[in-house]
Amino acid sequence: MTYEQKLTELAARDKHMVVLTAENRAAIRGLPAVLGERFIDVGICEQTLIGTAAGLALRGRIPVAHALAAFVVMRAFEFIRTDVGIAELPVKLVGGLPGFLSEANGPTHQAIEDVALMRSIPGMQVFCPADEDELVQVLPAVIENPRPCYVRFNDSRAAVTHAAPFEAGKAEVICEGSDVSILVYGFLLAEALQAAAILERRRVSVRLINLRTLRPLDEAAIIRAAEETSMLVTLEDHQITGGLYSMVGELFLKNDRRCSVLPIALNDKGFKPGLLRDALEFEGFTGAQIADRILGALSIH
Repeated sequence: MTYEQKLTELAARDKHMVVLTAENRAAIRGLPAVLGERFIDVGICEQTLIGTAAGLALRGRIPVAHALAAFVVMRAFEFIRTDVGIAELPVKLVGGLPGFLSEANGPTHQAIEDVALMRSIPGMQVFCPADEDELVQVLPAVIENPRPCYVRFNDSRAAVTHAAPFEAGKAEVICEGSDVSILVYGFLLAEALQAAAILERRRVSVRLINLRTLRPLDEAAIIRAAEETSMLVTLEDHQITGGLYSMVGELFLKNDRRCSVLPIALNDKGFKPGLLRDALEFEGFTGAQIADRILGALSIH
């Protein structure tokens, strides 16, 4: 089932749902004909998108608002914070082309600060599906959630069969291991799977954890991994500041824990635009490159 099909199914069940977009229809082209007046395109006006969604939520609707991630989280940030977060409205934000998925669009279109920004919004939950299968799996939980939610949209092909049922704040352990734990979210799970396979062939036991949601975060799974493996790896297509690496540091400080942590993230800069595979290779995020970076860190460790 595709994202559009699942969204259509949920909207048919609940007449309170309204789908909005800021001229970002790639994944929902069939919905205007199905939803009629419950489909609203505000044009390239992300601030208007959020204001409209907040107004609809105040009147008992469940707005699902689509826009490019880079623009909705930055151009409309103050609107999200004030109209949605502080007001505790159940607005659902779906950010398209986050992280490396913007490919060749250039630095203006790169959403690599979105997790940091959205997790600072009062009450905002942050969902980061690994692929379209998981996106479809998490969508009912997003719609039913009484809180505002931000979803890192990802319609890539699944590299693994996901465990069910989905639960917000509950990580998916793909495989157990005793040497290294890889913490990952979003489409980089596919690269992490390749890295884990390479490391296993090199006799490194890998625990691979798909976090699925970053807010709420599965703190217990991370602490358990820190206790049961010798090193954690945080893998993300996001700035190192404010993302998963920062979250793990905050978690350890709060719980007075220590662990060796290797961050694989974007070091306070954008990435070189290009086709996805080329961008991954240039920045060192392919499965083979991730495995090499982990092996290098283990030799030092």
